[in-house]
Amino acid sequence: MKRTFDLIVIGGGAAGFMAAITAAEHGIHSVCLLEATSKTLEKVRLSGGGRCNITNACWEPRDLVEHYPRGQKELLGPFSRFAAGDAMTWFSEKGLDLEIEIDGRIFPKSNSSLEVIKCLKSAALLAGVQCFTNSKVESVKKNSDEKFQLECRNNVSFNSKKILIATGGGPSGKKIAAQLGHKTIPSVPSLFSLQLNTLWLKTCAGIAVNEVNVSLVCNGKLFEQSGSMLITHWGLSGPVILKLSAFAALDLNSDKYKSKLYIGWSNNDIETTKRILKKHRYKYASYTLKRHKPFNNIPNRIWLALLKSLKIEDQIRWADLSKLQEENLCQNLAKNLHIVKGKGPFGEEFVTAGGINLKEVYLKSMESRICKNLYFAGEILNIDGVTGGFNFQHCWTSGWIAGKAIAGIS
Repeated sequence: MKRTFDLIVIGGGAAGFMAAITAAEHGIHSVCLLEATSKTLEKVRLSGGGRCNITNACWEPRDLVEHYPRGQKELLGPFSRFAAGDAMTWFSEKGLDLEIEIDGRIFPKSNSSLEVIKCLKSAALLAGVQCFTNSKVESVKKNSDEKFQLECRNNVSFNSKKILIATGGGPSGKKIAAQLGHKTIPSVPSLFSLQLNTLWLKTCAGIAVNEVNVSLVCNGKLFEQSGSMLITHWGLSGPVILKLSAFAALDLNSDKYKSKLYIGWSNNDIETTKRILKKHRYKYASYTLKRHKPFNNIPNRIWLALLKSLKIEDQIRWADLSKLQEENLCQNLAKNLHIVKGKGPFGEEFVTAGGINLKEVYLKSMESRICKNLYFAGEILNIDGVTGGFNFQHCWTSGWIAGKAIAGIS
């Protein structure tokens, strides 16, 4: 059985749905979306703990691109056409109520990713997009009539004038792209937690620290970030660690996830830390270290565990702290060394770095430079963002641009 369409979208995720809906709404009469698994939009359902962080209230394109370790320069043009504000408007016009949280993340007001899925599926149905699940594309070739012929695992064949690949970071879409002449950059995990071999930190598992500086020395390079961090029973997670892992993803992979990590508990450089510590010691000379800590951002359990790790008795008075102990404490408050021994154990990496080389794609249209009428959208491109809704924003943007270009609208 063979079916013919004007456009076939391979991949039923966020980018695939946005591209299919946009193309259909702008005049492409027969649009088909093929999903390899039994359900579409599964990543949308699972994201944000089931809430779906749609995008981020980062309105200016020049600010927005700063959140992408891969694709910063290349995304400036696309985001100038369709950015976070445009995504909010798009979903609002489709009937989805959104809410901006204090940290800038944007969620559906219902706090349910199912509402996002309902919105996308309803828009696709209304636009006339036909969706087929359990339809894994095994091969694609271009016939002499310039049409694409797709063969699926279920022995169903499709023909199409144009195709768009939006299969995410997995290997299936890259295999298809290779069949059509593309070379892909190998994918490595991005956005993951870090395993440490520091025993004393395990006693603080479950504690969040609102503001810390972290720096990573890996593959001869230095990566630095500031923000909130979560201590787990295996190591470190939270926004600042995920952001750090994203920017260091390629180098961490090259170093087999072995590196040196420094935690700045004081959230200050060493000279500032030293001044604050001396002032605190003078002011609270008659109090014990346990009773008065010098930095309020450090939770008590971490403060006491750090002192114990440094073999400093927490019951001594600040006045009785030796010069050597003071210097050691200052050093570790500003730059506490830990050894990274791997990624977090639960396969949290939703996002990958790598994919289709951006030099092989016209980013004004998302069309291939190598194969005419072949388009890309979403994470299959060598673009990835940090946590906070930025990866979905790239999916909405690239899908929207591709859908408009396929419909002949620049």
